[in-house]
Amino acid sequence: MAAVAAWRALRWQLLRTPGSGPARRLSTAEFPSPEEKPQFPGASADFADRLEFIQPNVISGIPIYRVMDRQGHIVSPDEDPQLPKELVLKLYKTMTLLNTMDRILYESQRQGRISFYMTNYGEEGPHVGSAAALDDTNLVFGQYREAGVLMYQGYPLDLFMAQCYGNTSDPGKGRQMPVHYGCRDRHFVTISSPLATQIPQAAHGPGYGLMSIQVDGNDVFAVYNATKEARRRAVAENQPFLIEAMTYRIGHHSTSDDSSAYRLVDEVNYWDKQDHPISRLRHYMLNQGWWDEEEEKGWRKSSRKMVMEAFEQAERKLKPNPQLLFSDVYREMPPHLRRQRAALERHLQHYGEHYPLEHFKQ
Repeated sequence: MAAVAAWRALRWQLLRTPGSGPARRLSTAEFPSPEEKPQFPGASADFADRLEFIQPNVISGIPIYRVMDRQGHIVSPDEDPQLPKELVLKLYKTMTLLNTMDRILYESQRQGRISFYMTNYGEEGPHVGSAAALDDTNLVFGQYREAGVLMYQGYPLDLFMAQCYGNTSDPGKGRQMPVHYGCRDRHFVTISSPLATQIPQAAHGPGYGLMSIQVDGNDVFAVYNATKEARRRAVAENQPFLIEAMTYRIGHHSTSDDSSAYRLVDEVNYWDKQDHPISRLRHYMLNQGWWDEEEEKGWRKSSRKMVMEAFEQAERKLKPNPQLLFSDVYREMPPHLRRQRAALERHLQHYGEHYPLEHFKQ
């Protein structure tokens, strides 16, 4: 993975750095106009302003569907989903609230308050765009960087915090890594991290015989349109559809990673400052007269306050009782788990003073 990312970073440098020889020829051939061409590292495709799933026998490059440009202008009026102001505001507030929560929990991990964290920086658009296009009853199998789906569905901040802190309010009872959320009531299957669960991208769709599409993941309207149409056709035609939302992970892979080792700072800054799903939707709202700087400042302040209140409550709560390590797997506890539970009890009786048991519920 690091080698692939390093190659993409090098390729990005060649594309963006003026010079002679192959570097300049590559830039001219593939990216004649940075304002009009996709800039995703490793991608060689044009934008498409019309929603169209690719037939499985298509072997040429897959275009990247978009609805609005980087300045928030609708490119093709026929593709405008015409979402009401209230829904657009919900999309925007969900993305920015997620961004605020990320910053606070990331710093929390850096201060040693939680063990691990993964930010969603730059990937907020596919989360809320797809969530908005689904019904509340749809089943969602999320991956570990899709907290925005749950947040759009109304999952409360205190449960996000409880999961990351593994306290007594955590529905998972502290037995999952941070950011591995789940919610039965919202039909969101608990996140897991086995190897190779997110590899079937749109380029692989034809190989599997799937109708496929690449979407500009920084365009929340494009994600919304594609997801809504894919779901409609999947139900009507009884066949699967594959959507690859092209976006850019601005943050490190996790708090265990330093991405500066394999990608350029200028590359990250481009996506953070010039082509971000949050800024693109904010441009659209400003163009519509639905948002202004005062509202932005007010929302940022109030959303941070909400996150900090949930954060402080989570820190004050106890950890779950250690006995819960052995429950909820089987209807009746099997002998080997009873033996392990007894072994833990004996261990804590002898060495309990070496553990912070006062932080756990008894």
